[in-house]
Amino acid sequence: MDIVIPGATNLGLFVVAALVLLVVPGPAVLYIVARSVAQGRTAGFVSDVGIHSATLIHVAAAALGLSALLASSAIAFSIVKYAGAAYLIWLGLKKIFGRAEDVDMEIGMKSRSYARLYRDGFIVNLLNPKTALFFLAFLPQFVQVERGHIAMQIAFLGLLFTLLGFVSDGCYAFAASVLGNRLRQSRSYLRFERYVSGALFIGLGLSAAFAGNHRK
Repeated sequence: MDIVIPGATNLGLFVVAALVLLVVPGPAVLYIVARSVAQGRTAGFVSDVGIHSATLIHVAAAALGLSALLASSAIAFSIVKYAGAAYLIWLGLKKIFGRAEDVDMEIGMKSRSYARLYRDGFIVNLLNPKTALFFLAFLPQFVQVERGHIAMQIAFLGLLFTLLGFVSDGCYAFAASVLGNRLRQSRSYLRFERYVSGALFIGLGLSAAFAGNHRK
C-alpha cells in the first residue's frame, strides 16, 4: 500500500508551525534542562528519549481514534477539528492570562540512574492528559480528508512532530550547561515564554478555524 501523507503545502505549514512551537521552551524542555544541569548532558538526553518515547503512544492513540471517528462520521470529524481549533485558542488565552508556571530548576536535584531518568520522562509524558489533548487538537488541522488514509496522515504528522521535538529538545540538553544556569538566575523567561507561546496557539487555532478543510 502506498504511503499517503498531506500535500506539500499542508506539510510545509505543519513543519513551520511545529518548529515555531518547539523553539519556545515549555515544561518538558525545562525538565530536560534541569536534568542536564544536575547530572550532565547524557542525563538530559536520556530524559529526552523517555519523554518522546511516550509521545509515540499519544500519536498512535490519536491516529487510531481520529481515523475511527472519520469512518463513523465525516461530520463528527469536522466537529472534532473545529473543537480542536477552539481548544488551541483557549490554550493560548490561558497561557497569556493565567499565572506563570513555576518550574523546579534546582541544581541539587537528586541524582538518578539513566534507567530511572528514562522511566520518569516516559511516565510523566504518558500520563499527561494535556499531551493527548494537544495531539487531538493539533494534528487534525493539517490532515486532508480528501486524500484518504486519515490514520496514516495522522501517524506521519505525529512521527514528524516527535522527531522534530526530539532533535530540538536534544539541542537544549547539549546547551544546558549554559542555558540552565541562565534560566535558574532569571524568571524573565517565564514572562517572555507565556506571551509568545500563547500568541502562537491562538494564531494556530484561528488559522485552522478560518481555513477549514480547504488547504491543498
